[in-house]
Amino acid sequence: MKIKHIIWDWNGTLLNDSWLSITAINILLKKYNLPAIDKEKYLEIFTFPVIKYYEKLGFDFDKTPFSIVGTEFIKEYTDRMYEAKMQDGARESLNYFYEIGITQSLLSAAKQQMLENLMKFHDLEKYFLKISGLTDHYANSKVDVGKSWIKELKYNPNEVLLIGDTLHDVEVADEIGTDCVLVAQGHTTYDRLKSSCRNVFHNLNEFKGWYIKQ
Repeated sequence: MKIKHIIWDWNGTLLNDSWLSITAINILLKKYNLPAIDKEKYLEIFTFPVIKYYEKLGFDFDKTPFSIVGTEFIKEYTDRMYEAKMQDGARESLNYFYEIGITQSLLSAAKQQMLENLMKFHDLEKYFLKISGLTDHYANSKVDVGKSWIKELKYNPNEVLLIGDTLHDVEVADEIGTDCVLVAQGHTTYDRLKSSCRNVFHNLNEFKGWYIKQ
């Protein structure tokens, strides 16, 4: 695999925050008198655009607009976002590719300012050529931002690898013309990922080991 650049997803891929997403959404589910979910249920239904996931949970946006519910979720999430740790193998993977000269960037459905704050907090800024997020916190799609970034990069799409943890990451990779690798330690089950991507790994350490052998 002749890769010159890696585009990383953030939530679930490098950051271990599925527990926080479940905690935050359960606070809202209780507020709106909806059934709580556990991790197993969450991993089976989480999807993009995130509004579809909320609909699966039972939210009625005719009664309470998604803009309100989504904002309430982000408040619960951001109140504790600095408690979320890096995934096992995340920092080691970033450092490995950094040291062998493969450039890296970040592409996330999170809000830009939140990403920049978290990059500083986790001391990750040196690893990325660019940190790309969205202008709002409703996690609609990363496709447009990804298309803009791939045009800026000096590499051909076939020299770029996108690494994520959701089915949306496959969609983004297809849209921008890159190969894709998925890790099943974030927001989606291994089986769901495997149905859409040939290179799926249980964690980043497994992925790095596979990459080194290529």
